[in-house]
Amino acid sequence: MKSKHFFVFVLFFIILFTSCSKELDEYNKPAVYWYEKIVESISDGRIDEADDYYSSLQGEHIGSPLLPEATMILAIAHMHNEEYLLTEHFLNEYVRRYANANEKEFAEFLKIKAKYKALPNPKRNQGLILEAIKDAKTFQQNYPNSMYSALVDTMLTNLYLADASLNEAIADLYRRLGKPKAALYYKTIRPKPWINWAEIEPADTPWYREIFEGDGTASWYAFMVPDTQSVVSRNRVQSDENTTK
Repeated sequence: MKSKHFFVFVLFFIILFTSCSKELDEYNKPAVYWYEKIVESISDGRIDEADDYYSSLQGEHIGSPLLPEATMILAIAHMHNEEYLLTEHFLNEYVRRYANANEKEFAEFLKIKAKYKALPNPKRNQGLILEAIKDAKTFQQNYPNSMYSALVDTMLTNLYLADASLNEAIADLYRRLGKPKAALYYKTIRPKPWINWAEIEPADTPWYREIFEGDGTASWYAFMVPDTQSVVSRNRVQSDENTTK
């Protein structure tokens, strides 16, 4: 019995040592070798491995003409894999080190698209919404005649609507908490006067989210919350009334 355990123990270390040796052999390769490994890994859906091969390409061949294309390939691959932070990382690297004027325009457009696609829910992450709006406006200023202008305009309009929808939700929350001034502040925010807000329909809440979060105007657990102001809100309203007397 002991000999059997010893055999399994030895076999485990042999496999471990062999796998480690195989990984250690992956160095000092031509640039085209690492590039082919990157493309092969992405084709097989192994993007994490592609990132490792990219590090080897960048580390061993810092001046390789294959690096710009490999950087853009990884940026697009991460975008398709819905890994938008990594997408922006590779795009920033591409803009900083490799892009000419036309290539920079395309990369900046992809950065906006990555932020836009990272916002599947219109009522969450207002910071990212505002950041995407800022980047889109900057793109419009820097590239007024861009071939991507129509797409950026469409994304920017949707971002304005998403921001307004979130402000409406915040205003409703403050109203339910008994904070009328805060509710009025967010209720009156309108990012763009040229949008006819009376014609805008609120975003639909999927049924599986509505069960837990409500439809945006109320929540399923509302019946359990007392219909009274919180201590902080009640004191705030009283103090405001006293100051007006």
